[in-house]
Amino acid sequence: MAGRLGQFETPFYFYDIALLRQTLEAAVSVAEKYGYVIHYAIKANYDPHILAVIKEYGLGVDCASGNEVNCAIKAGFDPSGIVYAGVGKRDKEIRYAIEQGIFAINVESLQELQVIDSIAASQGKVQNIGLRVNPDIDPKTNKCIDTGQADSKFGISYEELIDNLDNIKALKNIHVAGIHLHIGSQIRELHVFEYLCAKVNAIVEHLGNLGLEFGFVDVGGGLGINYDFPENEPVPNFASVFSIINSHLKVGGRPVHFEFGRALVAQCGELITRVLFNKTTASGRKLVIVDASMTELIRPALYGAYHNIENITSVSEEKQRYTIVGTACESTDVFDEGLTLPKTERGDLLTIKSAGAYGMSMASRYNLHDLPAAVYSDEL
Repeated sequence: MAGRLGQFETPFYFYDIALLRQTLEAAVSVAEKYGYVIHYAIKANYDPHILAVIKEYGLGVDCASGNEVNCAIKAGFDPSGIVYAGVGKRDKEIRYAIEQGIFAINVESLQELQVIDSIAASQGKVQNIGLRVNPDIDPKTNKCIDTGQADSKFGISYEELIDNLDNIKALKNIHVAGIHLHIGSQIRELHVFEYLCAKVNAIVEHLGNLGLEFGFVDVGGGLGINYDFPENEPVPNFASVFSIINSHLKVGGRPVHFEFGRALVAQCGELITRVLFNKTTASGRKLVIVDASMTELIRPALYGAYHNIENITSVSEEKQRYTIVGTACESTDVFDEGLTLPKTERGDLLTIKSAGAYGMSMASRYNLHDLPAAVYSDEL
């Protein structure tokens, strides 16, 4: 494979489409067992080829901007399977989502509810909404991708929701179709989902007692992947998460929705980069300077995320410790420090694993870098 990949200009993303299909099959087959609905969190990766494959498996789409809604519709996804969340929706984005007849807008503030009601009224429509409730749960994950604790910017506090329930019921051009909770990303301690279920059960029961009628319950996503040893767990443990939810969630037979992004696409993608130079600093640190940077994969620089890195062309039996750095004019443009690799020299190809989620979708043109290309296994 390394030989074939060597023909392409680096850096580029390589996507294993067979693994993507294996992951989708695992998620969908178990979800169908319980009657669960999956929306793909398109912010993770909106590559057209990836979206075309995901569409084959009948998933809906979870969007975080009006442009993501537009992207999903252009990719052929049915608007009736699209949900739209986000703390800061512009009026034109809300207007567009209502015009397209999407399944629901997941609302994150009381003022947003009023704006949606007003815009829907101007169109002579009643818009389905999901109330995104902040569950105040510690997801035991990186604080930079934690969305469910009380001080988070995401969701409506439950106390505020209860205090304003009568005002919400009085709005004429919205229909509370469901409730939505999401506690964060890259969750590896699965017992956290038990806490989520307990909180959801209490909220559903209380809202029912207060006379709020609604249908679906959206418990978000957040299932993590194995960044440390991706080959040991190429497909995340969907079965265990769904089993936990099935055993602990008691929502009176309401449809249960999930929003997975990273769990579906992260392991199928890797960033292929070529070594430009070797360099030793005054302190003796051995640097490997590659032609990728934080402009192609920002996660390590943004919040210290780890990605497994391998040299896929060196045949040397000699091992050395390196710090892998990129080309951007930023000191934080470091992919890994103290990494042991076979002797690595100019021209070698490195692969940065588990980069199918939040890699290309967060890429930038800082330093006027070109955006990376994509290569797909089913087109080689």
